[in-house]
Amino acid sequence: MKMKSALYLSLVLVGLQVQALHIPNRSGEQEDQDTAHSPAEGENLAHLKIAPSNADFAFRFYKQVTEEEGNKNVFFSPLSLSTAFAMLSLGARAHTLSQLHKCLAFNLTELEEREIHHSFQRLLQLLNDPHREVQLSMGNALFINNELKLRQKFLEDVTTFYDSEAISSDFQNSEKVVNEINNYIKTKTHGKFVDFLKNLSPDALMILINYIYFKGYWEQPFKSFHTRDDDFFVDAKNSVKVKMMHQSKIHNIHRDEKLSCWVVEIPYKGDVAALFVLPDEGTMKQVEDALLKDTVSNWSQSLEERPIELYLPKFSISGSYDVKSIFIKMGVTDVFSNNADLSGVAEGDRLMVSKTKLLFKSVLQQLVTSEPFPVLDLLKSLFSVGFLYLPVYYGITFSTALQGRECIFYRRTSSPSQLKGLT
Repeated sequence: MKMKSALYLSLVLVGLQVQALHIPNRSGEQEDQDTAHSPAEGENLAHLKIAPSNADFAFRFYKQVTEEEGNKNVFFSPLSLSTAFAMLSLGARAHTLSQLHKCLAFNLTELEEREIHHSFQRLLQLLNDPHREVQLSMGNALFINNELKLRQKFLEDVTTFYDSEAISSDFQNSEKVVNEINNYIKTKTHGKFVDFLKNLSPDALMILINYIYFKGYWEQPFKSFHTRDDDFFVDAKNSVKVKMMHQSKIHNIHRDEKLSCWVVEIPYKGDVAALFVLPDEGTMKQVEDALLKDTVSNWSQSLEERPIELYLPKFSISGSYDVKSIFIKMGVTDVFSNNADLSGVAEGDRLMVSKTKLLFKSVLQQLVTSEPFPVLDLLKSLFSVGFLYLPVYYGITFSTALQGRECIFYRRTSSPSQLKGLT
């Protein structure tokens, strides 16, 4: 019998173009001023150094997204964004660089720039480990106008630290470049992102791409014969019919009385887990306002094993956001303007991030396979002992990986009418 598996995808596309005004290089800046050198060797836990910063950035970005989206569902990969802009920071200088570091929550008094990039290097190696029990791949690529002369140091660093492919293309033939980029994205995301890029700005000189592909199965699989039609409650009075999966298992859970929410951890096979945060009715904003890495750390440390009955709907969800607008609110302004200093990227023309080609999209889907069902969201729970009944109308989910719990995906489900049901 065919069953379902969880598929998470994220894609960031950043376009660089020539600034409208040519501003001379600041005096005293030279190509060899780069602070990112060859990576240090032998530090297996190097990725843990950036985990706190990545968590801080993720929660700040999440709060900005929820402010803009209101009560809409939210789904995105903070790791995809932080990796793309950390890679871009290799070519940033002066105030442009400091703004990126501040937005990404990197404090150079605590962590040297070289250590930041070395940590991303180690993180990419761990996530792309072919021996992991989950199918997870993350990668980067540069599509470069063949007339653009990249600085050799930048090219070496993006290759060394971020394992980025560098692909030279004839940007004068924009249709050909768009097809090349879309074919690359389609291949790397196993056909799940098709025709992602519609056109190419005539000013574009380089396209930076980051992608994440994740497919995994729960340690304790769901049985297909336990799936049935059931109600997903939009509010206390209204509901919609969905396909609901069910299981009775022991999971790590925690009740936060102060924030009025339940927390449930459900592990995938491999060192990956989903942390479901389930606010009591009317307390979503209270919980979201308290979302900090220390809050999540306290939840994780307070988890206890208890029997639980899970009822979870099957659906797909996607999110696409105006990253430029959000980053500006987070203090990143220079890189999108004529004040951008990306002189470490290329010689000659001064570059800026394109005003029209900053694309970010994340997708969660289910694929038909011969493997067990995974869980896609938590609707309601029956907590034992005593079978305390807890109805849940919405929730927040963090999908984490690796020791140190690097957050790969965030999801908020607050409006089931926006979800795509699956049969």
